Amino acid sequence: MPLESQFTEEQLFDNLISSLVHSVWISLGKIKNPMSDKIERNLFAASMNIDMLDMLYKRMDGNLSEQEDSYLGHILSELKMNYIEEKKIGEDLPEDEKPKETKSVETKSKSKEKSIEKDSTTKQAKTKKPTAKPKDKK
Repeated sequence: MPLESQFTEEQLFDNLISSLVHSVWISLGKIKNPMSDKIERNLFAASMNIDMLDMLYKRMDGNLSEQEDSYLGHILSELKMNYIEEKKIGEDLPEDEKPKETKSVETKSKSKEKSIEKDSTTKQAKTKKPTAKPKDKK
């Protein structure tokens, strides 16, 4: 037996969407987390919530009012653009603030650079011609 609700389906739907959208803004670091009262970024959580909103939007195709459809389409575009911007900013973060995946890729590229530098230094040392000593005249 379903619980009786004092809210309409439209109100419940709006609250669900608003809750997910609010979570995305918090995860993107655009607004303070009300639990910690700090700006925090969690791009994985933001991506997950954006994907859930996108899934809901696709699954409810044809069952939304014109206003709901317009709002969801608009907010999804806005959230996705903000996510992409934050992801780009994340690439410019200092080493200790980057996600582990970025660190490992960067560490590999740094070690590759060092080996290239080492190889070029070794090649330079090998290609240096020793100065020829003048031959004695007999």
